[in-house]
Amino acid sequence: MLNEEVNELVRCVQATQDKQAFTKLYHHYAPRIYSFLVKNKAASEEAEEIAQEALMTLWQKSHLFDPEKSSLSTWLFRVARNKRIDRLRRKILSDSDKKDPSLFPEAEKTADQKIESIQWEAKMRAAIKSLPPEQSLLIKMAFFEGKTHSQISNELSLSLGTVKSRIRLAFSKLRVQVEKDYKAEI
Repeated sequence: MLNEEVNELVRCVQATQDKQAFTKLYHHYAPRIYSFLVKNKAASEEAEEIAQEALMTLWQKSHLFDPEKSSLSTWLFRVARNKRIDRLRRKILSDSDKKDPSLFPEAEKTADQKIESIQWEAKMRAAIKSLPPEQSLLIKMAFFEGKTHSQISNELSLSLGTVKSRIRLAFSKLRVQVEKDYKAEI
């Protein structure tokens, strides 16, 4: 089928929802879309359904097709490909483990856990305050403000290597402080 003929058939579908024009387009494109999907590892039944859905999109939303932007075959194949991707995503989501703990909200903390959390935060804040000011500032920017090392480097006019080494040094000092506090509690 020539482009001029295809464009004329599409104009008929767009203007008056001409069933004969749509039928010609359907018989021309359905087998091609089906083959494309099967070659891309879609099951035969699924390929047939998606081909029908893609062509129904042409029937229902023909006004979205613009021959100035692409050919009808390009548009239909893109619609079919996107429909296949949507199906695969839905399948992945439906196959996910329904008992996966990451899908459920965290359980409410007990009173003991809340107190431990508050105490831990206080110890960490004290440990961070005990750091030299240049290290303390970098830890606050990186972990409390969520800035990247590059952002910190630009903001403070420091080299990226200096930022990274100061953060590493700060972590070493924090680790020593936390271990010391933990041993004192035992």
